[in-house]
Amino acid sequence: MKETILEICNMKDPLCASGIEKKLSNIPGVHSVHSNPINGTTSVHHDEDAISLEKLKQEVDNMGLYCHCEALPEHHGRIAIKVQSHEGESAPMTALPALSPEMDHGEMHHPAHEELAEVAHKPMEHKAQVDHALMDHDGPEEHEGMDHAVEDHSAHGGHPGMTMADMAIDMRNRFILALALTIPIFLYSPLASEIFKLVLPVPFGLDVKIWSFLLTTPVVAYGGIPFYRGARHALSSKVLNMSVLVTISVLAGYIFSVAATFLFEGDVFYEAAAMLTTFVLFGHWVEMRARAGTSSAIEAMLSLVPPKATVIRGGEELTIATDDVLVGDKLLIRPGDKVPVDAVVVEGESAVNESMITGESLPVKKKPGDQLVGATLNTTGRLIAEATKVGADTTLSQIVKLVQSAQSSKAPAQRLADKAAHYLVLVAVGMGTLTFLAWYLLFGADVIRALTFAITVVVITCPDALGLATPTAVMVGTGLGAEQGILFKNAEALEGPAHLSAVIFDKTGTLTKGEPEVVQVVARANPVDEGEMVRLLASAEVASEHPLAQAVVQYAEAQDLTLSKAQDFEAIPGRGAQAVVDSHRLVFGNRQLMEEQDIDLGDLARNADELEGAGRTVIHVAVDGEIAGVLAIADAVRPSAIAAVERLKEMGLEVAMLTGDNQGTAKRVAEDLGIDIVFAEIMPEDKQNKVKELQERGYKVGMVGDGINDAPALAQADVGIAIGAGTDVAVETADIVLMKSEPFDVVKTIELSKGTLRKMRQNLAWATGYNLVAIPIAAGMLTPWGITLRPEVGALAMSGSSILVAVNATLLKGLELTSFIVGGQGEKSEL
Repeated sequence: MKETILEICNMKDPLCASGIEKKLSNIPGVHSVHSNPINGTTSVHHDEDAISLEKLKQEVDNMGLYCHCEALPEHHGRIAIKVQSHEGESAPMTALPALSPEMDHGEMHHPAHEELAEVAHKPMEHKAQVDHALMDHDGPEEHEGMDHAVEDHSAHGGHPGMTMADMAIDMRNRFILALALTIPIFLYSPLASEIFKLVLPVPFGLDVKIWSFLLTTPVVAYGGIPFYRGARHALSSKVLNMSVLVTISVLAGYIFSVAATFLFEGDVFYEAAAMLTTFVLFGHWVEMRARAGTSSAIEAMLSLVPPKATVIRGGEELTIATDDVLVGDKLLIRPGDKVPVDAVVVEGESAVNESMITGESLPVKKKPGDQLVGATLNTTGRLIAEATKVGADTTLSQIVKLVQSAQSSKAPAQRLADKAAHYLVLVAVGMGTLTFLAWYLLFGADVIRALTFAITVVVITCPDALGLATPTAVMVGTGLGAEQGILFKNAEALEGPAHLSAVIFDKTGTLTKGEPEVVQVVARANPVDEGEMVRLLASAEVASEHPLAQAVVQYAEAQDLTLSKAQDFEAIPGRGAQAVVDSHRLVFGNRQLMEEQDIDLGDLARNADELEGAGRTVIHVAVDGEIAGVLAIADAVRPSAIAAVERLKEMGLEVAMLTGDNQGTAKRVAEDLGIDIVFAEIMPEDKQNKVKELQERGYKVGMVGDGINDAPALAQADVGIAIGAGTDVAVETADIVLMKSEPFDVVKTIELSKGTLRKMRQNLAWATGYNLVAIPIAAGMLTPWGITLRPEVGALAMSGSSILVAVNATLLKGLELTSFIVGGQGEKSEL
């Protein structure tokens, strides 16, 4: 099963998204479909052998919606080709994968492909020859705009080549023209005469109805085009959406007024049709601008990728577009340069700032054989690296795709809202018809009055706000998570942590660093002091690859101690080693080695017993035949772990720890962290059962782990959270990935989930309450008390409701999350 995220350029409302889901879900081989009207993407889980990307794209195009192919990040290595349809007209853009040696020529579908493949390995003129190939098959006039994919927004009244920003500008321009004409239409209307007693002379001696007709026609014809085309495509797909409701309302008022002008005597309400069109355009334009801000997180991540890369081809240094980097290319990365793609160091040493990906603030040392992540920053040395992953396969691209997938998914509450929105359209049409009949037949109102109430009901009942209620919050919530290094795989994962009542942490690699570290030193003043003892021991251990030896060396380096060269080093299997450093004879290892060497521990024996009793590994150090001190080594607790446990308890959650360690070690770590529930000596296959045990006791359980043996427990938990430094299996199984490998990010995850869920509920409450109150008022229930709504007011209320929902969701960006600071305390930080 493959997940493909389609970019659909002219999906402008939730009911349009529902139509896409309905259409694609009926295709054999499609497992599930989720559309997001906010960012214009549709996530399709499908059998790649049964249904191809081109077939999915064609099905969307048949609905009158333009599919811009697969949604991938910028600098993804795609080359856009415009192909000719069978009718001879230019078909929409399609996309080819990045050129590579492994490209299967049998899969190519266009004459340009062979030529492009032939130049794939000609580095000096690669870009120029690709451009030439494009121009040969498309012509210079078609090639001119190839840097940006062409989009067809004809269903929005737009034209091919429009971007999403162009759509907003086009909507604004239509609104401005409509507003300029609607103002005089209103001033010459009967409504202005009744309210303001305003009577203006009609130009050219025309009848006021004719004058109003001339002013209104451009507004309805030009301003309403996006909605008419949207309605036509929706009805052809047997879907009712916002465009259908707006079209019915505008054209009903306009056509009746035209008939009353030229065919029979009667009152007209051109101003209602014009103002209705103008207000809907205004609302849609503002709503688009508000919704555009929800995707800022992805845009920020994409901007991290450098547009250019320096490669070494044929012994020459070339600066090329990042899109053109191929797997196997040698990359030259100077100090201050960003790493363009994922790579492995083959020459040089440096420190690389990976904070933009992992959140780790300190640069990481890199040497030959070490991995580099695209978009990270080289700080000090010159590196030559070999590209290992390019385009959509890079780490950053996978992160972006994960965020896109989450944003295209649906929260549980949204599925119910979508169904309600669908039926609400039917209610709108039905209630509008009943309202007209009731006022005209039962209450004896004239046609104009009855029609006014009916149109108001249809307009005000539009379920746009209901459909936008949770997707906007999901967009902002997942974006904020990405900025914090918290990746939610879907909307359910975003909502799930808010309901947790217990969190289980795996110990090794999650609460602890998963690597030995010197945690305590006890030394005597003789024969050497503490600093000298550590320096001598580290000098003897520096050549050893043993994890405990490396822990001692790292501790000495952190103390800025200058190491010497050891001589006569001899390992004593199972007990320790001995060596000579700066004329001092060192013996170091376990207690058994000290006894064999007849070295008396003296008072240090008690210290060693206490440290071993706490589950720590103890290294005894003797200098020149006399005990000098002991070092305690343990799997060190992560700095934020204590603060994370404390904060989770404050939030009312139970905190437990899982470990395969013995009871003594587990108890020591649990006491250091303040954890009361400890599952020790647990075999990997039993971790899942411990999660079940808490679930059977009524807890909603979140499991946090990083290893392969954590995968079953992550899958069993109500919410599985993988530490980002963990294995691919754990990351694949979990619902949430923490890129920074910090336990405190679990706290942020829960706080963000609760904040997002709160926004969802607020939006749903508003959207539901709005319709419950608005429909009776629009139908004229308060008319006996002198309160009525005209269609244009209904349009303004409907647009205002959608805008309010979008703006309320963007306010989530001001959510305060607790941040960990040194010392184990938390502070509120505003994002």
